[in-house]
Amino acid sequence: MANDSEPPDNKLTRTKEKWAREGRFLTGRVTRPEGQRLPPGQHLTKDWPVLDLGVVPPVSRERWRLDVYGAIDNPVFWTFAEFSAQKQAQFTSDIHCVTTWSRYDNEWEGLATSELLAACQPRDDARFVVLHSSDGYTTNLALEDFAAEDALLAHSWSGQPLTEEHGGPVRLVVPYLYFWKSAKWLQAIEFLTDDAPGFWEVRGYHNRGDPWAEQRYSGD
Repeated sequence: MANDSEPPDNKLTRTKEKWAREGRFLTGRVTRPEGQRLPPGQHLTKDWPVLDLGVVPPVSRERWRLDVYGAIDNPVFWTFAEFSAQKQAQFTSDIHCVTTWSRYDNEWEGLATSELLAACQPRDDARFVVLHSSDGYTTNLALEDFAAEDALLAHSWSGQPLTEEHGGPVRLVVPYLYFWKSAKWLQAIEFLTDDAPGFWEVRGYHNRGDPWAEQRYSGD
């Protein structure tokens, strides 16, 4: 099951909480012009910046496990080999980080969330998902966002295994939400009937995180 320890407090956490209180980076432009690819307040980068809470858990593919439980009919407990044996998918999508950078055309490979849902069979009363990471981080999603057409549990990026610093062995990718919702170092997925805000959501960040609506902070 999930690791219940919480990530340590650090300077980045305190800074981002301050941004939430101040409404930092908000532009007020919440419409999406036709053909526009870059959300309001974002700038494009060719790099992939590394952001974490100061803990990079050293989890190898050999030691990695995924627990899927909660309001589902078929709990899932997979090793990496069992996870990899499932039907795999490839998607290309953009990244939009709440710290204002975006990166286009990221090539992912992994298990589509639709395949996971078919395996675990959420109950009719399941409405939310909480992602648990190996560093103690959590974030919450509405079930319909978790089930998005191009959402996946990614193990590879640009044809290579996902590196430790970017959340390997496996992370979630939900392209149309700010990237803090795409939890790194995925350890467990919990299905719930009631919402349970995660690490950033209880620290002033929006419960959903739609970049096009500038849903950066809880007061937006």
